[in-house]
Amino acid sequence: MKKVGCIFCRIAKGDIPSKTIYEDDEFRVILDLSPATKGHALILPKNHYENIYELDEESAAKIFVLAKDLSMKMKGKLKCEGLNIVQNNGEIAGQTVFHFHMHIIPRYKDDGQHIGWKQGKPTEDELEDVRKTIIG
Repeated sequence: MKKVGCIFCRIAKGDIPSKTIYEDDEFRVILDLSPATKGHALILPKNHYENIYELDEESAAKIFVLAKDLSMKMKGKLKCEGLNIVQNNGEIAGQTVFHFHMHIIPRYKDDGQHIGWKQGKPTEDELEDVRKTIIG
């Protein structure tokens, strides 16, 4: 299942050259061409899913196992001190390519990256309202 015109489908299929660090029948992992840090990689499913909402459970589970394996390899080989796993869904959340992908970003002391968010300060009532909304 590919999407015509999707650049990540073309990369995952091998139609566009990439710096591949892992590949199997279902996934290709490439180095990001605009890395946040040394070793920044993208996990690309070979099947097209626009976002996490379309991703089947079996693929989702395999992606997280692959992310763990890559993280361990990066820690050992690149000597990173930590890492961020980032996955954006929707334009408002920062998704720029609408093919599900997961970022594995090795972190190093003084790497200059600030991947995070401004922490809110909800009241207990606000938290309870959100909790009730989510659980139905």
